[in-house]
Amino acid sequence: MPKWLRNVLAVCIVLFLSASFYCFFVRPYAYRWKPCYGRKGYGVCIPCSYEVHGIDISHYQGDIDWPMLARNRQSDFPIHFIFMKATEGGDHGDSCFARNFSKAHEYGFVRGAYHYFIPQTDPVRQADFFIHTVQLDSGDLPPVLDVETLGRKTVDELKASVKIWLNRVEQHYGIKPILYTSYKFKQRYLNDSVFDTYPYWIAHYYVDSVRYRGRWDFWQYTDVGRVPGIEEEVDLNVFNGTLEELTGMTLK
Repeated sequence: MPKWLRNVLAVCIVLFLSASFYCFFVRPYAYRWKPCYGRKGYGVCIPCSYEVHGIDISHYQGDIDWPMLARNRQSDFPIHFIFMKATEGGDHGDSCFARNFSKAHEYGFVRGAYHYFIPQTDPVRQADFFIHTVQLDSGDLPPVLDVETLGRKTVDELKASVKIWLNRVEQHYGIKPILYTSYKFKQRYLNDSVFDTYPYWIAHYYVDSVRYRGRWDFWQYTDVGRVPGIEEEVDLNVFNGTLEELTGMTLK
């Protein structure tokens, strides 16, 4: 093999290995090296200009020390609201929901429940399963629909299914549900004026500010928060308003 060809192959191999290392070991954790120009809390850089903080949890966070978690309301970034996963698809309930939902109320948090949407499953069945599982009370946040995947649906089919779920749940609870999805997913698949009428909870990680141009209410800005009382990493959120405005969104 000619020397020049060996050199070219060596360079290609080095570039390939470098790119692979970056993609698998650097890029997913780039936030760890990103400079923080604001204040740090819960192990991450906290977005500026927001006074109402919250988390969302599921069985992935395991058993929660609720007395310790409640003490975070006296921290520099007090946690006021908690969203909890309740259901997924047409028949899968989160194993920790009942306990978490009860404890959140007991310890004085503004609480909410969300459903993880499975595009392949009948949306009426999914809505009815959520309604059967979640009994919301006054002071609770509106129900949440978490949409993250297209599945085997077309964009129009996904939009129609999501709208069916939202309509059925709104009719039952008497309040517009919150729509949760990522910035990119909404732009690609739910970029419709119909969905802009719902309160929007945006997932947009490792950025200094929300790039979404429309109105939004909640911002999930990281999934690697370290909160006293929770052993596992947890999603952190802020509310785009005051505490009074947050409680104003709740069921009466």
